Amino acid sequence: MRARLSGSMISVAIAGAAISGIVSASVTQTQAQAPAAAASSAALKSPPLKTTWGEPDLQGLWIDENDTPLQRSPRYANQEFFTDAQRAELDAQRSAITGKDNRAQRGTELDVTGSYNDVFISRKRTGMRTSRIVDPSNGRIPVTTPQAQKIAAQDREFRLALMQSTEACRTKYRTCAGGKYDPTPSPRRAEPLARYNTARMNRHDGPEEATLAERCLTGGLPQIGGNSTRRVVQTPGGITIFYDVGQGQGWQRNIVMDGSPHLPVSIRQWYGDSRGRWEGNTLVVDVTNFSPKTDYQGSRENLHLIERWTRTGPNKLEYLVTIEDPTVWTRPWTVTQEFTMQSNQENRIYYEPRCNEGNYGLPGILRGARAEEIAYAEGRGPHPATKDSATSISGAEDDPLAQ
Repeated sequence: MRARLSGSMISVAIAGAAISGIVSASVTQTQAQAPAAAASSAALKSPPLKTTWGEPDLQGLWIDENDTPLQRSPRYANQEFFTDAQRAELDAQRSAITGKDNRAQRGTELDVTGSYNDVFISRKRTGMRTSRIVDPSNGRIPVTTPQAQKIAAQDREFRLALMQSTEACRTKYRTCAGGKYDPTPSPRRAEPLARYNTARMNRHDGPEEATLAERCLTGGLPQIGGNSTRRVVQTPGGITIFYDVGQGQGWQRNIVMDGSPHLPVSIRQWYGDSRGRWEGNTLVVDVTNFSPKTDYQGSRENLHLIERWTRTGPNKLEYLVTIEDPTVWTRPWTVTQEFTMQSNQENRIYYEPRCNEGNYGLPGILRGARAEEIAYAEGRGPHPATKDSATSISGAEDDPLAQ
């Protein structure tokens, strides 16, 4: 919860402490890499590992040990892999961000917030690929449809309007890109949302105006990037994956392997409906029936995924997912991610995340917002709209991999 939480420093402290525990202490720092050509191949160089009942064995605790941008920066054009020199330079730049505490004029809101949250940002070494997207070949998300562009533009225009009197817009910080500064709070501040909210906004009139993560919900599938683990467990005829993500938003996923069809279209689920099958040594999972309350890059209930999980070595697991939604993108696109097995011995004590039971941050945000409104009405303190609680200014936006 990297939000700049309104009104309650107690909730901020709790959120920060949660972030510091995201990454398992067992994550290895080994950076030995296969040649670039081998990195894009799922071909096994030794007989595949099998379970005792004869299926390909995908079991274990897995994590992506490197940071790789989802999209390729235009400055790398058609370059699929970084050179060793580029990776070293990026690692040096990213390491220098840690501890940065002078984000704007000293003592301003941007400066203070940046210095507090940056200590809780975890950064892994730069990966080999210039993007996780492998199709299209330019490493970029495909062009969106006119209707999707219209929805996205309307949504961003509204969110920027709520920020117009904040410090971020006054200093023309990149989190206000496309917006303008106006010291007068936006007349749209009381305007209702056009559709179900999943992202952060500069308003806290109710819990539904917080992010999914702040509500102890998760973005669901496809879970790409970030500091998260997968624990895969197999039984004869069954596969389950536990996703340890965020600050306790972990969730269990069961993949139906009996060949039965998808659920009726009227039944929608937070993580969709997963139906799996084996194609040789690859687990292929077809996922549909997402809830309209989920959102991945603008896609909601029409999201369709084809996942491919392949054990490419004793300690390596390749994940390929093809993403499509004809109402959002003009063509399907494919993302890859490589996971490394972690020690089961060092992770033998594995506590269940409990965000729902211990999420004191969200009530603190709402109480803080009400307290600020009361104070302003009594002539104490600034107008609540001038405080930016929407853009998660934390140092992560300065990461060169995100630009």
